[in-house]
Amino acid sequence: MSDILNKLSVRSPWLFRINAGSCNGCDVELATTACIPRYDVERFGCRYCGSPRHADIVLITGPLTARVKDKVLKVWDEIPNPKVTVAVGICPISGGVFREGYSIVGPIDRYIPVDVNVPGCPPRPQAILEGVVLAKQIWMKKLGLVEG
Repeated sequence: MSDILNKLSVRSPWLFRINAGSCNGCDVELATTACIPRYDVERFGCRYCGSPRHADIVLITGPLTARVKDKVLKVWDEIPNPKVTVAVGICPISGGVFREGYSIVGPIDRYIPVDVNVPGCPPRPQAILEGVVLAKQIWMKKLGLVEG
């Protein structure tokens, strides 16, 4: 039964966004990939979902603040395996301009394995799409549907 579900879902990974304390610059660009046809992630077979329990690929923005760390880790744990994590923007990668802040406990890869980094402050929609396509390929490999 699991093999059948994996084969049916291979063309439609669901995306879930987690804000780990961002300034919302990257979140605005993520919204662009959901609303503007030119940058629409659905043309690559991906869809945004509202529940982490339905997600396959998680997009994380923000430097990971002390206030939201436990909540972010809890939500990330709710995402079923195999999952792919994409760090969107420079903040989850290194802390960005907030790096030396007293409330910053990131970068995110101290706590969560990151499969794809999309640098930028904020990254352009084209870069986000490229990261999502790469994440989809990694997800397909994790499912065992693609060699490599």
